[in-house]
Amino acid sequence: MLNRRGLIGASMAGSALLGAGAASADETGTRLSKPCVISTWDFGVPANQAAWAVLSKGGRALDAVEAGARIPEQDLKNHSVGRAGYPDRDGHVSLDASIMDERGNCGAVAALEHIAHPISVARAVMEKTPHVLLVGAGALQFAQEQGFPREELLTPESRAAWEAWRKDAKYQPKANSEVGDYGKTSGQLGAPGGKGNHDTIGMLALDAQGDLAGACTTSGMAWKLRGRVGDSPIIGAGLYVDNEVGAATSTGVGEEVIRNVGSFLVVELMRQGRSPQEACKEAVARILKKKPAAKDIQVGFLAINKQGEVGAWAIQKGFTYALCDAASQDRLLPGPSFY
Repeated sequence: MLNRRGLIGASMAGSALLGAGAASADETGTRLSKPCVISTWDFGVPANQAAWAVLSKGGRALDAVEAGARIPEQDLKNHSVGRAGYPDRDGHVSLDASIMDERGNCGAVAALEHIAHPISVARAVMEKTPHVLLVGAGALQFAQEQGFPREELLTPESRAAWEAWRKDAKYQPKANSEVGDYGKTSGQLGAPGGKGNHDTIGMLALDAQGDLAGACTTSGMAWKLRGRVGDSPIIGAGLYVDNEVGAATSTGVGEEVIRNVGSFLVVELMRQGRSPQEACKEAVARILKKKPAAKDIQVGFLAINKQGEVGAWAIQKGFTYALCDAASQDRLLPGPSFY
């Protein structure tokens, strides 16, 4: 497993993201000016920049997180989010996403096949139906009715990885294995996406009006059972926004986040007075207390409050998160962790 030095060295390869704009996180987290946007993992940097294009013009946080989340969804080198995601054990690419605005409105899709931008379908569910979550064939039907094009999402690169995996056909998650695998051959910076693991982009924005919104999108666990759904499209698990308090999102093995309703827990802890960093740390600690064996996998939380204070915490070293405000649009930090 990479140590912190190894993680930073890998992240700097081919990029200057940890240059003059870098910050460091301690027990108290960090604070951004308003407007701002934060997101999980190295590929959060370009996603944040797309969101910043909206926020810097006075745009709404909801529009910003949708625009940002679409960036990794369309990245053909990203095998843990969107159209190039690794498939399930039967070769089907299925995507999950959720979105939530400052008014408590939310929408989500799960096990959605053949649609490249599930985050935009999730927003359509929120705005054009009386429902919160659509799944499987029904989600696909709705997406096509809304004009989203049906596509083949299994790329040649993802198919080759799947066929290589099928030779042994064992799924054995290893914490942060994506740090070493993602971009290894292409030279493209980015932590998530290794064939032995999966991850998610969770994005939280605070706009110039002081309103919060969040988005979360993923292709889920590589080689999963068909129909498996993780925490990303589950409101309160992978994402939660309360405009009176703050917002939180998660990444890692979604089953453990679902069991603890993780993002809702983080927000409620902030409501009780914890800083975002303290809330994330306590939520991770709760996972470990209930299931000590979880120390061998990865879960990370990222949160922001109404004052622009940001915090994160993970089980293992290796989790990174990206920050963006008027001062800098390319900051990347290693997430604090217990192990």
